[in-house]
Parts: sequence; C-alpha cells; structure tokens
Amino acid sequence: MKTLFINIKKLVQVEDAPKKWVAGKDMGKLPVIENAYLLISDDKIEDFGKMEDVPKLNNEQSVTEVDVAGRMILPAFCDSHTHLVYAGSREIEYVDKIKGLSYEEIAKRGGGILNSAKRMEQASEDELYESALQRITEIAGFGTGAVEIKSGYGLTTDTELKMLRVIKKLNQSTPLHIKANFLGAHAVPAKYRGRQSEYVDLVINEMIPQVASEKLADYIDVFCDKGFFTVDETDRILEQGAKYGLRPKIHANELDYSGGIQVGVKHNALSVDHLEFVGDAEIKALLNSETMPTVLPGAAFFLNMPYSPVRNMINSGLPVALASDYNPGSSPSGNMKFIMSLGCINYKMTPEEVINATTINSAYAMGLQKTHGSIAQGKVANIYITTEINGYEYLPYAYSSNLIENVMLNGEFI
Repeated sequence: MKTLFINIKKLVQVEDAPKKWVAGKDMGKLPVIENAYLLISDDKIEDFGKMEDVPKLNNEQSVTEVDVAGRMILPAFCDSHTHLVYAGSREIEYVDKIKGLSYEEIAKRGGGILNSAKRMEQASEDELYESALQRITEIAGFGTGAVEIKSGYGLTTDTELKMLRVIKKLNQSTPLHIKANFLGAHAVPAKYRGRQSEYVDLVINEMIPQVASEKLADYIDVFCDKGFFTVDETDRILEQGAKYGLRPKIHANELDYSGGIQVGVKHNALSVDHLEFVGDAEIKALLNSETMPTVLPGAAFFLNMPYSPVRNMINSGLPVALASDYNPGSSPSGNMKFIMSLGCINYKMTPEEVINATTINSAYAMGLQKTHGSIAQGKVANIYITTEINGYEYLPYAYSSNLIENVMLNGEFI
C-alpha cells in the first residue's frame, strides 16, 4: 500500500543522508522543501521531492493520493523522557506548590515520588495499562510517534516489574515506538530512610537481574541529584546495569550541581536529562561525548525552577534535545508542541532549534536516530500534517492552538 501526499506547502526536516544529531550552530538550520510531495510505502518513507518531480504512479492499484492543499508536513515528535505510567494525579501537591512549598519539602513529607509509589503498589496491571493507554492516545494525537517511558514509581521489585510489564504491553498494542527505562533508583522508599545503601543494594542485587531476565527494559536510569542518589551510588548502579546490557540515561543536575552529568558521560549514557544546573565543567564533560544533553522545559515551567543554560550549551557546540517529562507531579502534559513553545519563550531557542531538539536530537536520545526523527528514505513513516499556517515558526508561536490536523504513524492515519 502506497500513500502519495501532494501539494505540500513545506516538507520540513528532510534528509538525504541521515545524521545522528545536529549540534551547535547547525541546530539553527532546518532543511525544507517547498511545494513538495511525499511518498509512503507501507510503513516506510519511500521518496520525496518537489512537486515538479512527482512520480507517475497511475498504473499502481494500491496508491492513495492525498492532496494536502498547502498544508505542511513534519516528522512526528520523539519524546525521549516521560513517566506516563502512573496511578492517579497529584493536583493536591500542585496546590501545595502554589502555597509556596518546594519540591524537596513536598517529598520530605511523603509527597512527590513516594506518593506515586504508594498508589502504584495498590494499582493492578490492567488499571495501569488502561490509564496509560489514554495518555498514549492523547500524545499520539499531539503528534508524538515515539516515546520513552520510565518505571520508578514502584520502588519495590514487584511493583517496578509491574510497571515495566505495562510499558511492554503498551509497546505491543499501540502504534507508537516505545522504549522502556528501568528507574528503580528514582527515590529512596520511606522504609529505607537512614538505610539508603541497603536500598541501592536491593536495586543492584535483585531488581536489575530480574528486569534483565524478563527483558523488560532498554535502558537504566538513576536520579543522581541533591537529596536523592549520590555519584558513588549512581556509579555502582550503572556498573551493574552495564553487566546486563542496560545503557544509562541519567536524571542529573535538576536541583543542584550534583556530578550527575559527569558520571553519566563516564558511563557513556545515551542522555543526561533535566540539566537546570550546568556550568563550564559540565559542558566540557559533554563535548566530544556520545551523550545527548536533554532539557525538560515542562518541569522547570511547572515547578518554577531555574532554566537550563541552553544557549550556552548550543553556543559551545553541543546538541540539545527537548522532552516533555510527562508525569503526575512536575510536568502533567505530553504536548510536545507546547514544549517547543517553552523552548522558544523561556530558553531563547529559535523555531529551527526547537524542531531539531524534538525530532532528530530526541530520536538520538532514544537510540532511534536511524529510523525516526526526520523525513528520509527508509525511515519509519511517522508524520503529522498541520492546519493551514504560514510557516513552521507559527507552531511554537501559537502555543495553545491545536495546529495538527492529521497524524500518521507507521504509514497509517490514527
């Protein structure tokens, strides 16, 4: 089955030779074909170009022609950092934040991650799957075609495994490409307070081997930050993860200069995420590494935190990815178009930079750069079609408007 899109006003993020990422000043460049066509064959991109070169396919019986009449087509978003499998919302903590309580103060009195962990333990796999499926459907409608989902609201072996099994089922039953990330070291359970090293031992000696034996995770994560896990504890956990083939993706430097970026680079982390606190030493560590700096604008916006120095990172020659951090406590939204808007408004990124940060670079942060994140021959046919707008700059500009008219994942409209 082939689908031929014609009269595309602008075909955005096209590549003849796919790149692993874009970095530094190249983030400000965005390849576009005006008055274009796009040919999809089954679930892959077969061809694209200017309308004057559109192929003649009249003799083929299984071609559907779609005239998009001046609308634009972009690759679907890749959201490389979410926690969208959870049990129940946390709007009461939202009110506490409005009243002035900090993230750490809420956590100390049993809120935050520990609140989600308590609810997670009580929820069944079916309940978790059904609620997460609604969120998956929601973000697909927002134009997201690939997503990473972390565990980390379990904090016991059985509940972490339960979360990961739900993530696996979502990957098998939805059109999105889903990567699973084991985040047993998300917080220290209340019963281990004062005995944090014992919980680290549990993660290392029990959780990781069982996660690996069931092949439930692609990656391993640690919340390496002030008040959570130390560099030494992170080092131990990542070493064990490597023995079981789990590449790291690290929560780092959200609350302070934690050393999380450096330990992530040391272990060849695919990405280090959050990054509100980044200085010269952190930038130096990231340069010439294979680690993608990933910023989560939704969390900083929702928690009123300091903004990551994205301009310094880009001006230093680094690549930057953006992700939603969709979770019930600090970023209850998976709308990547809004994440682009926050990137422009709060981080002074250009529209070209935020599109690169939510497609090519975020695909790399999920290990999907060869198959997702751009319009290129042979890549998965994950695209969205805009409404009638003047240019791609309008997408982050109109931050609350729904500008996505249709979404195609794996070559089929959803």
